[in-house]
Amino acid sequence: MTPASDFPPIAVLGAGSWGTALAIQLARGGQPVTLWGRNGADLRDLASHRVNRRYLPGTSLPPGVLPDPDLHRVVSGHRELLVCVPSHAFRATLAAVRQDLKPGTRLAWATKGFEHSTGRLPHEVAAEELGAGVPVAVLSGPTFAREVAAGLPTAMTVAASDPAYAGALAARLSDHTFRAYTSDDMIGVEVGGAVKNVLAIGAGISDGLGFGANTRIALITRGLVEMTRLGVALGARATTFMGLSGMGDLVLTCTDDQSRNRRFGLAIARGQTPAEAARSIGQVVEGQFAASAVRSVAGRLNLEMPICEQVYRVLEENVAPQDAVMALMARALKPE
Repeated sequence: MTPASDFPPIAVLGAGSWGTALAIQLARGGQPVTLWGRNGADLRDLASHRVNRRYLPGTSLPPGVLPDPDLHRVVSGHRELLVCVPSHAFRATLAAVRQDLKPGTRLAWATKGFEHSTGRLPHEVAAEELGAGVPVAVLSGPTFAREVAAGLPTAMTVAASDPAYAGALAARLSDHTFRAYTSDDMIGVEVGGAVKNVLAIGAGISDGLGFGANTRIALITRGLVEMTRLGVALGARATTFMGLSGMGDLVLTCTDDQSRNRRFGLAIARGQTPAEAARSIGQVVEGQFAASAVRSVAGRLNLEMPICEQVYRVLEENVAPQDAVMALMARALKPE
């Protein structure tokens, strides 16, 4: 592994569960990491107790993680930034840091999802907010924050149009328990991270209704087809969806109850409204908002995405979950 002293300091923007977990992972090898969050009280508590008691209880921060509530100071003092905010806050975060970016700054994100209002992917939002001169990358893959923070063996994908940047970021993330692979297919990696959340809600609904393993695997398999169909139409490579950021992330999110999106679907199946289900989760459920964005993008491209469509109808049109499943089963037969 590359010695920590060879890496420039990095700042993680977003002190939720995922941002905190990635800060912990980066600091394990001795790298200095500054962690910024928008809630000053949470940052002060984090600095005092060295544990993110709100989002990631039970895991202590390594000595190399420095919480700092001053966004201007953090951004102006670093040339390596990693954004870990929810998709609805992504554009505003980039707009807030833009004036403080210094020449040579590189920016990556672990944000997943289409922008709700425009249907744009994160790299498109970044291009609009930052221009073409800032090197960018995206992190995605089958990862739960709690397991990364605990140092359990994990693999993920780092995608960038610049192979050198992807390689450098993968190297600084990787150690004896964490392996980062590189890709140049940013579109494919981002589409996988967006669509899997919608499908995971569907998987949670299916399991909550008691439909069993056959139904779950059919939903995952055909959901992968929908994900690939959308990605290829947007310019991604089909093979990307066979990897960690496609099939890997999809299977993880659909099958484990650490997934907020899956738990959200389970709550819907129990009869809760989307608003009630979201309150019971207590954190942002990306798929709740992604369903509308995915449907909008698919409609613009004239693509069939029947599973994502039915999830949207359950969430936005008050269709009963049982009726949504029956609508899928009643579709005309066709070749696989």
